[in-house]
Amino acid sequence: METVENKKGYLGFAFRQSVPVMLGYLFLGIAFGLLLQDAGYSFWWAFLSSVVIYAGSMQFVLVSLLTGGASLFYAAVMTLFINGRHIFYGLSFVEKYKKMGAACPYMIFSLTDETYSLLCSVKVPEGMKEEKVFFWISLLDHCYWVIGSVLGALVGSGIGFDSTGIDFSMTALFIVIVVEQWQEQKSHFAALLGAVCGVSWLLILGPDRFILPALCSCVIVLLAVQGRGKGLMLEKRGTA
Repeated sequence: METVENKKGYLGFAFRQSVPVMLGYLFLGIAFGLLLQDAGYSFWWAFLSSVVIYAGSMQFVLVSLLTGGASLFYAAVMTLFINGRHIFYGLSFVEKYKKMGAACPYMIFSLTDETYSLLCSVKVPEGMKEEKVFFWISLLDHCYWVIGSVLGALVGSGIGFDSTGIDFSMTALFIVIVVEQWQEQKSHFAALLGAVCGVSWLLILGPDRFILPALCSCVIVLLAVQGRGKGLMLEKRGTA
């Protein structure tokens, strides 16, 4: 049975790992809360949407959908296009999440861009269970976003705030994570492939439509390379 000390150890480690995401999520969450409050919705809406939807950029789009009277079908299509990339992220964690039992549905729900990056790069200390570290990191990231959005909605009516450019904090966070992973990984094939696919589809389709095609291209190429590698290994074994 897990003791209070063990929980504090996991929580403390997860918090230290998630500090960069905390800084980004609090500021972006505040910006979302301010935007939602400015559209005429109280902090309860910020709280509920961040707890139940928890979709980052899609929540910013949600504000315009609410004020514009968009249909549920249109909202669903927009969500698919904006957050469909998470399907590809989740593929690499399917087996790990299956082993987490009752926590599996929440882990799938809470997988965001930033959480995915942290889970990919975190080095679990000896003596700690990976699945528990993953759970606490995911839960903390979710809490950061909820707290930020509620704070933004609460203070929005009392102060003037220009959120222009604040979304670059997440871009900066991604740059830091990518640099760290680049330095730690011996092979940079996947990173270079992602850059090539991303830039190529960006030039072809533009900034609003390139993400899903770029991800599909990366997955197809990586699966082909992996399959080719396994085939070569089998051929070598057969001739040995």
